[in-house]
Amino acid sequence: MKLYVKIILGVIIFIALAGILAGIYLFRMPHKNLVKAKPDFVITAVDLQKAFEENENDATAKYVKKILDVSGVIVEVKTGESGALNVTLKSGSDLSSVICTLAAGTGQTSFVQGSQVKLRGECSGYLMDVLLNNCVLIK
Repeated sequence: MKLYVKIILGVIIFIALAGILAGIYLFRMPHKNLVKAKPDFVITAVDLQKAFEENENDATAKYVKKILDVSGVIVEVKTGESGALNVTLKSGSDLSSVICTLAAGTGQTSFVQGSQVKLRGECSGYLMDVLLNNCVLIK
């Protein structure tokens, strides 16, 4: 076998192994512990929804994939897909709201409609409602 063929095969094998190891690392990476995480922004549900309604592009650049502490009044609490708890916060708009999803098994079931609450979660975007995922209750 010629030398350049051995070098090319060696480079291909090295790249393949590096890709496999990177994939394993990313797959096994732990989720952020939002209880201990410092929020990027502290905002009310009304102000958050208003920011997305007024200029969605700017609000997306500012808030999406950031950790937010959102406070507001609970409008609705229901169990969503795969046992996750969805807490809907009043946003001042009849058409949209802020939906905070708590992971299944977090043990948080004591939410009362009409009460004030503060939740920390990662903003995932705006689809008629502002969506926050992996939320935890902040006391």
